[in-house]
Amino acid sequence: MLKTADAHARHFRHERYHPSRDLELYVEHYWVVEWDLRGRRPERAETLPHPSVHMIFEQAGRSRIRGPARAKFSRLLAGRGGVFAVKFTPAGFHPFACAPVSRFTDATVRLRRVFGTDGDAVERAVLAADTDASRIRVIEDFLRARRPERDEHVPRLSAIVYAVAKDHRILRVDDLVDRFGLNKRTLQRLFAKYVGVSPKWVIQRYRLHEAAERLAAREPVGHAALAMELGYSDQAHFVRDFKAIVGVSPAAYARPARPAARRSRRP
Repeated sequence: MLKTADAHARHFRHERYHPSRDLELYVEHYWVVEWDLRGRRPERAETLPHPSVHMIFEQAGRSRIRGPARAKFSRLLAGRGGVFAVKFTPAGFHPFACAPVSRFTDATVRLRRVFGTDGDAVERAVLAADTDASRIRVIEDFLRARRPERDEHVPRLSAIVYAVAKDHRILRVDDLVDRFGLNKRTLQRLFAKYVGVSPKWVIQRYRLHEAAERLAAREPVGHAALAMELGYSDQAHFVRDFKAIVGVSPAAYARPARPAARRSRRP
């Protein structure tokens, strides 16, 4: 979540739930966001993209599949509303889509497009349920009924993506080639089919996630040194990529995060 909203806990609910063990290969977690801003100003929520597909349930006719997005997600929240969603593991949606996940990249489609009329039925059932637990039961029954035979590439590709997210030393595709024993062309082909974005994109985005976290911390960060640590050959390239995805420069993003530090430097 980027630093763009003054969300107050009384007006928002955000929950995450683990899937049942038999679905962990496919589902990373379920998430809920509800808001009640009646009588208050609308607030903009923004998040950096992850290499994941989401199945989102929100009001009749607005439920959808959102593929991996290469731009930040931005939405103005107003009035009262809520979303219940499934976040698939990086390669976990492919077995249900029966199509390359790259077809869904930067796209939002109705459930019916992927699941036919069963998509309409699960939408009605989820929206009719009145607790998080009952919604999860509906979704898990739906996924279990369609669970495919085990595909060795699903856990392998998800593990590669999680390795990128956790290991800050992974800066280039060659690092993945060396670690996982796949040649670069095979890796790129599998990522297009199962993840929907390239391995280079995944590395860049997680390093930008890291940059955003560090810039939001209280301690000052040297942008040139940070760019080098994240694998950029020069600061200008880092600044350009950061601004393209976050919407502001690293300096502008860091500035509101350190009010205490700014006040301490005043005479």
